[in-house]
Formats: sequence, C-alpha cells, structure tokens
Amino acid sequence: MEYLICSIIGYCLGCLNTAYFLSKSKGFDIRDRGSGNAGASNVKINLGWKAGVMTAVIDTLKAFLAVLICKNLYPANDVIPFVAGACAIIGHIFPFYMNFKGGKGYACYIGFLLAINWKLALAMILYGVVVTLVSNYIALATISTTIIVAIYYLVMKESTVNIVILLVVSLIIIFKHRINIVRILNHEEIGLRKRG
Repeated sequence: MEYLICSIIGYCLGCLNTAYFLSKSKGFDIRDRGSGNAGASNVKINLGWKAGVMTAVIDTLKAFLAVLICKNLYPANDVIPFVAGACAIIGHIFPFYMNFKGGKGYACYIGFLLAINWKLALAMILYGVVVTLVSNYIALATISTTIIVAIYYLVMKESTVNIVILLVVSLIIIFKHRINIVRILNHEEIGLRKRG
C-alpha cells in the first residue's frame, strides 16, 4: 500500500505541467510550437528566458517535493524515494489530461536527484550547464546525465531495485529524446541560444 500511495503522490505532482499551463495562459499549446516539447527549453524558445527558468524551477521542485513527502511518510523504506521520484518523472512525461504527451523529464529528474543525493545532483547540474553551453544542446546534457547517474549507482552498489528504477527512468528519458538526437545529427535541432 505504501508503494501505491507514493506512486500516486509522485504521479499527481509530476502531472502538473508548467510549460502547458504557461502556454495556455498565452493562448496556445506549447506542443504546437518550437520543438513540440512541453518543457523548459521549449518554453524558453517561445516565451523567453524568464518563463523558461520558471518552468525549470517548478518542474524540478515537483519531483523534489514528491520524494521529500514520501520520505517523511515512510522514512524506513529506502526504495520509496526512488519510487516517488520515478513516478513524478513519469507523471511529467505522461500526464493523463494531456493525452499522455507531456515533457521529457530532465528538470524532474534533477529534482528527484536533488532529493536523494544533493551532492551528486549539484555535480550533474554543473556538468549539464557546461555540456549545454559548449554544445548548445540541452538534449546532450540530459541523456549523458542519466547515463552517468545510473553508472554511478551501479559502481556504488545501490540496491538492485533502486538501480532498476533508475535504469527504467533513464531509458524512458533517452527514448523521449530520440528525435532530438536525430535532429542534432541532421543539424536541424533548435539550439538553446537560438529563438525558434
């Protein structure tokens, strides 16, 4: 029952898609413009840096809060934070009221990571910023971050269940970015420093 409760908490918080609500307040659906993604980078492209940063912060916080709430509800269960965080990410990517077509989960992933290992999260944020600034593509930072984190926990011998949860989340995020990789290879991806 505790896993079900925390899955619901995580999913419901994850479903609160900031990009979608911001764009709707401006009279359009964010999924119809730019990269078509309901996430912070596409909000930045279409609504500017301020809206993009706000979207990233809120999307990060909702996963962070999901983990924090569930950790406090069930402090003795080391799997619960991973379940709550994973479900928040899944809720962001597959929100029921958006026909399961949400964002790609990077900001939520960072929020999840901040809640379970803030030192690693800060290192990955710094890494992501550097990769993004150098390459101009946040997708490269996203994909490589999930791979590095999964490898880190494998090396640190985290519990098998938690590693499986991390790998599943990583594969979902990477799968959601498959179009970005194709666009980058074809020189068609909209860079973070460009306006689309």
